[in-house]
Amino acid sequence: MKNGKNPTLKQKKAIQAAGLNQENWLVYKAEPDRLHLVHRNLNRTKIIFL
Repeated sequence: MKNGKNPTLKQKKAIQAAGLNQENWLVYKAEPDRLHLVHRNLNRTKIIFL
């Protein structure tokens, strides 16, 4: 599993804008144009574009 970190406020808004529940997702890689997320319970990964 990727070691995710709690998202910042700006990242939380981007996660919510992508239609995801911000409380269930952790950020394991942050790039200027995208966020790499891992689900807190299911260990699934997603990439969202900013």
